[in-house]
Amino acid sequence: MPTFKAHEGWEALGDPSRFAIVQCLAERPSDVGQLAGRLPITRQAVSQHLRVLKDAGLVSAEPVGTRRVYRLNPAGVAALKDQLDTFWRRALDGFQNTVEDTPEEK
Repeated sequence: MPTFKAHEGWEALGDPSRFAIVQCLAERPSDVGQLAGRLPITRQAVSQHLRVLKDAGLVSAEPVGTRRVYRLNPAGVAALKDQLDTFWRRALDGFQNTVEDTPEEK
C-alpha cells in the first residue's frame, strides 16, 4: 500500500479532476475505463491523474485480470482527516483564547 505524503496529498486534491476521481472512488473501486465513463476526461487523463493520486498515497491499485482496479488508500484518507481535525482544533482553541482574553464591556 502506498505511503501517504501530506503535502502531495493536499496538492493532488487541489486539481478538480483528481478531486472528482477521489469522489468516484469513495463510492466504489473502479478501473480506468469506469472512471473515464463517469467523468468528462479521457482514459489517458484519468490514468495520469491516478498516477499522481497513487504517488501521493491517496489511491492504491490492484491487478484484476487484465485491468487494474483503483480504490482509496484508507491510511492516506485517514491522514488527511487527522490533519483537518488538527487544524480545526487549533482554530477552535484560537477562538476560545481570543474570547477568554477579551475584556468584557461593562
